[in-house]
Amino acid sequence: MTASDDARAPQEAMRDLPPSLAVIASRITVEEKRILDELDRRRVPYDVLDPRTAVFRLDRPRAPWSVALAREVSHHRSLTVARILEHAGVTVVSSARAIALCGDKLLTTLALQAAGIPVPRCLVTAVPQAALDALDDFGYPSVVKPLTGSWGRQVARLADRDAAEAVLELREALPDPQQRITYVQEYVDKPGRDIRALVFGTEVIGAVYRVSASWRTNTARDARTLPCPLTPELVSLVTATAAAIGPGAYGIDVLEDADGRLLVNEVNHTPQFRGAAEALDVDLAGRYVDYLTQQLVRN
Repeated sequence: MTASDDARAPQEAMRDLPPSLAVIASRITVEEKRILDELDRRRVPYDVLDPRTAVFRLDRPRAPWSVALAREVSHHRSLTVARILEHAGVTVVSSARAIALCGDKLLTTLALQAAGIPVPRCLVTAVPQAALDALDDFGYPSVVKPLTGSWGRQVARLADRDAAEAVLELREALPDPQQRITYVQEYVDKPGRDIRALVFGTEVIGAVYRVSASWRTNTARDARTLPCPLTPELVSLVTATAAAIGPGAYGIDVLEDADGRLLVNEVNHTPQFRGAAEALDVDLAGRYVDYLTQQLVRN
């Protein structure tokens, strides 16, 4: 069987069957629309499951789907639904464990360090004041981040103690105790860019540079995307990173430090790929659905 035959096999196996796939999403962005369009093109039946209106009877732990794709924007809603569906025997892409790890920067860091993955130096304190006292030894500049969040929101660069005092005083006043847990990373002086690599299952689909004049290089903040070569070092790093999190579809953010070392910054379990799709000669929605339909055939 050729590679193209392999790609068509899940499509033919799923044709004209009742829906056994749920797409968990409360908001249909460009990425979700491209995934749904590709499912429609292949005639793969699916249901869109909106967590805001879904009701689960825990005394009836059954679900009509065998596989669910988690594309929910809310971390807490996504994790809740994934756990319930897995309890009912549904395979969730990516798993509840992966959502829990990727959605919490502390848990991500602990999992990657345990696997020997290089990450930026970091410190964590239960209250902001303790972080302030520790930063003189940790070093400036540094970056403070919320444990849960994306798109560079609520992330601040601390240039010196005066900046740290101002930012951490605001964090001290936040109402949620979890928001006062303070996660600080070293500031990595990257060369005006970072790397976003897409890994579906065990396969590295592609990578892009995200280039910006800002120190935050998120595409949500208008960073430009350019093709990034898949060097053996990069492929080995992001493959090991995905293995440390578990089976799933990931966007892995990698930093290059001044010495050229690669450090894994974050792992996204619902990767956006609009910018990457514009830069790469790869059908990313199609490859995403290839991976998804493989899970359907296995289940």
